[in-house]
Amino acid sequence: MREVLDKALNELVGETLRMLSLVREMTQKATEALVEGNRTKAEEVIAKDQEVDALELKIENQAVAVIARHQPVASDLRLIFTIIKALTDLERAGDYAMHVAEDALLLAQEPPLKRYVTLPEMGKRLLEMMDTLGKAVAERDPGLARKVVEMDDQVDGLYEEVTRELITYMLEDPRTITKALTLMRVARSYERLGDHLENVAERVIYWLTGEVYKAPEDVY
Repeated sequence: MREVLDKALNELVGETLRMLSLVREMTQKATEALVEGNRTKAEEVIAKDQEVDALELKIENQAVAVIARHQPVASDLRLIFTIIKALTDLERAGDYAMHVAEDALLLAQEPPLKRYVTLPEMGKRLLEMMDTLGKAVAERDPGLARKVVEMDDQVDGLYEEVTRELITYMLEDPRTITKALTLMRVARSYERLGDHLENVAERVIYWLTGEVYKAPEDVY
């Protein structure tokens, strides 16, 4: 009986990691679409969002079935509820990657405001967060999950940097306002994507340690 439950739990973890991988792929391709002005890549990201949504529903149904069939003990339930809560954040992270792609489509219609530097760096840091998060889950390592929480601070810092820069552009040349506002929306999507990854990391820490972990800035 325990072997059957362990197999079901491992399948849940595996499918959740697959969902994380899909969001990673969307984020990488959305960033490439932005930098390259590549409409095809942007449209591929937008289409992939449906796959993420479908996988979320599938995993959620699997999790409910595990609870109904196997009567898991407390530690197993902690894993199952961690996965169920993480699904929402991963789905929203995929939505924000899609939003970047949608704005990349808009921006591709005209020459870029400037050469993109900070925005693709934000995308790169998010990929690093996802890689570390996946490793934390696969290796059951709460230390790596804590590192993901810390990495989100870097994304937040880049968001503030690009926002200040774009405000300067708008003040110096009102003709840039529309394009700059779109780029600010891209930066905001990246920043929110990072927040959702941070949420997942905090839940992984809870699963592995029983500790309700919050980054210092989240504690009031």
